[in-house]
Amino acid sequence: MGIIALVFIVSMLIGIPIAFVLGTSALYYFFFLSKVPLDMIGQKLYAGCDNFVLLSIYFFILAGELMNRARITDALINFSKIIVGKIPGALAQVNIVVSVFFAGITGSGVADTAAVGSVLIPAMKKEGYSAEYSTAVTVASSVIGPIIPPSVVMVIYSMATGASVGALFAAGFIPGLAIALSLMILSLYYALKYKHPRRTEAISFKEAVTTTRKSIVALLCPVVLVGGIFSGRFTPTEAAAIACFYAVIAGVFILRTLTLRDIVESFKKAAISGAVILLIISMAALFGQFMALERIPSHMARAILSITNNKYMFLLLVNVLLLFMGMIMETGASVILLAPILVPIAMQLGIHPIHFALVMIVNLNIGLSTPPVGVCLFAAAPIAGISLERISKAVLPFILAEIVALMALTYIPDLVLLIPRLLGYA
Repeated sequence: MGIIALVFIVSMLIGIPIAFVLGTSALYYFFFLSKVPLDMIGQKLYAGCDNFVLLSIYFFILAGELMNRARITDALINFSKIIVGKIPGALAQVNIVVSVFFAGITGSGVADTAAVGSVLIPAMKKEGYSAEYSTAVTVASSVIGPIIPPSVVMVIYSMATGASVGALFAAGFIPGLAIALSLMILSLYYALKYKHPRRTEAISFKEAVTTTRKSIVALLCPVVLVGGIFSGRFTPTEAAAIACFYAVIAGVFILRTLTLRDIVESFKKAAISGAVILLIISMAALFGQFMALERIPSHMARAILSITNNKYMFLLLVNVLLLFMGMIMETGASVILLAPILVPIAMQLGIHPIHFALVMIVNLNIGLSTPPVGVCLFAAAPIAGISLERISKAVLPFILAEIVALMALTYIPDLVLLIPRLLGYA
């Protein structure tokens, strides 16, 4: 264990991508420390990604790319401005609200940062907000993307634990809105304290109707997706494919903003992004085999239960662990490695598996905006034209606001389980 831990840590410190960190550590074990037949390695790598549900990852990424290139983001921003109205610091509030809507389309935090940030960071800077604040709001609100369904991370969690994708999707609504509310309250505080710009002109009824009508195409996408899954009309994978079809029809024939070149580029980007995720999943499956052979999950379970068998203290320890893991490891890899270890302990302590799933998912997604490996920070830095260090400092208060919301979700299970119970999942 000590040797494998050393290989793992050294590989991460020298900057090797997480997929190859997992693979290198596992291969070292199988080549030098194990008597397992080596032909098992290829079988395990293939088995790790041989799952029909994982097809939805490609389709959700493709749908997000198509929606973004069809400039649906613009319609969502205009619709969000109507909702926000004349609230102090209105454009910061718009940034958060549009992330809620965009989350129902892409299921990806990085896609949210790139799409919303490319429009709203320059707009906020032009209106008088600092570059650091504009970027921090964008990065922090991007965390909502993988929490409100559809969510790529939830698909990975389902694959790792066997949990129902529909149940996870149902449980994601209130946590996503709770994160959004915490960010909006903090943004309002900053707006009042620093006298941020606010909208002064009134929005006419005619303008509101026109903007809403133009936004219907974007707003209907999550309704079709989530409604189809919950009604049993189609599986999550089929829903993701339908989202792609919907995006093409909307972009080419309704909005007329999507070209053939855009479609081809979207397929290329989705293929690359999806391949990276599947490579991580495949390598994590191999690393998981090493952990299973060495009975690491059972050792860790005994270690945790030796510290406490109180479920509230356990949840606190899990929060600390996962917030740390979110800072240093990619979300999908963390889910695959840690969920099989932690879920059985949570169930043994009487914690509802769907509640624990959302605690884990929200925890790790906060890592998207935390240094040193927060991918949303890296996506936002070139858009804002400022250093990663300046963004990291500015985003810290927003991360603390998200942690407050996380604590509420952790210790008030009904916030997570309300909608799953109404839909018959819990």
